[in-house]
Amino acid sequence: MHEFLVAAVAFIVLVGVMVVVHEFGHFAVAKLFKVRVEAFSFGFGPRLFGFKYGDTDYKVCLLPLGGFVKMTGENPGEDEPVDDPAAFTSHPRWQRMLIGLAGPTSNFILAFVLMVFYFAWINEIHDDVKTATVEWVIPGSTAQQAGFEPGDVIRHFENVDNPDWSLVEMRASLNLNQTVPVTVDRGGKTLQLSLHLPGDVKGQDFKMSKTGLLLQMLPGSILVEEVTPNSAAAQAGLREGDEISAVDGHIFHTVIPMQSYLQAGQGKPVVLTVTRSGQTLAPMVVHPTMIDSAWRLGILEADPPGHPDPMPFLKAVSKSKEFCADNSFLIVEVLGRLFTHKVSVSQLSGPVGIARMAGQAAEMKGWLPKFGLASAISLNLGILNLLPFPILDGGMIMLLLIESLIRRDIGTNVKERIYQAAFVVLMAFFAFIIFNDVTKLPIFTHLKP
Repeated sequence: MHEFLVAAVAFIVLVGVMVVVHEFGHFAVAKLFKVRVEAFSFGFGPRLFGFKYGDTDYKVCLLPLGGFVKMTGENPGEDEPVDDPAAFTSHPRWQRMLIGLAGPTSNFILAFVLMVFYFAWINEIHDDVKTATVEWVIPGSTAQQAGFEPGDVIRHFENVDNPDWSLVEMRASLNLNQTVPVTVDRGGKTLQLSLHLPGDVKGQDFKMSKTGLLLQMLPGSILVEEVTPNSAAAQAGLREGDEISAVDGHIFHTVIPMQSYLQAGQGKPVVLTVTRSGQTLAPMVVHPTMIDSAWRLGILEADPPGHPDPMPFLKAVSKSKEFCADNSFLIVEVLGRLFTHKVSVSQLSGPVGIARMAGQAAEMKGWLPKFGLASAISLNLGILNLLPFPILDGGMIMLLLIESLIRRDIGTNVKERIYQAAFVVLMAFFAFIIFNDVTKLPIFTHLKP
């Protein structure tokens, strides 16, 4: 219940900000060109409350899943006074195009401003790893069969040179059910390998661990924040503040690959190399216990140390520009791969998926997950609304461009049919995305054999 409430609140706040900013863009430019705006609404359905100022009803409606700006004469077939100079259709096409562009543009500006604020006033610094180093390979996995070994450094993955671990995961998620070329550095020798990526990840987010490849995300040892009373670790003498530098001689930097090693051992005792207050202790033998269907030691890993390091304003602007450009190119690439059937539609996230991500970001420590997700969603909203599909801003702009080329208006009946067909297609797609989101919820993934 707690997770649901956090996700719901985070989603409403996040979508609320995105929608208000998007619709305000349309609203502001419409007012600039003296188009009559009849309503500025957050949400759909019955009106809950609001106020009217001038010609505009500013309101909040029952369903907080979007919003809209209603302009006089905006919809095909709508009754409007003849020769009404304040009607949307009474204005030049170039003005109507600018009104359409204003919404997505506002989302791009919002993403840019959010990241400028983050980099200039927060910018949390953590000691992360700049390379993609293999920390552990799950025995019998696809990665092991491909020839990967712990300690390999990935120098080329798919079409990217010298990626870090996060870039490897991102590029892998765009090439599911495909075999990608990988170049690794193993002790100074260059090896050419091929890794087949799983195709069916419906119901769960993709992680490189699905291939059996666990990459190093942090430097240093595993810092123990808490030891569960009466656990295997507690009985072996492990304490809060201890650092685990090796397990059976294998060096691990985070708990996840160590957990994978414990599963491979099926409960076999392990020998820990532990440092306490700078002193290396005698080898510590621990007998893992089965907890929640997995072999565990009974420890909680401490979060990596970090500190704020705000950037100079101009550098923050440059960094924000880089962030927005990289994410925008990624979104466009995903769309291109969708149309060429290289990425499955089932990988997309709708309202339920976004709510889950928003809830997870809200509960994560630090500000980067929150600012990063908000900016990425704002960029997504802006780019998707520019697609040349009727009902979307891009579709309206496309029809206006066609009218400019043929030098006459498209018939109202034709526009009505176009919008009706587009609405049906969009609703069907929306229903599919929601269904796909629901099947990804843990309650359903846990029911799978």
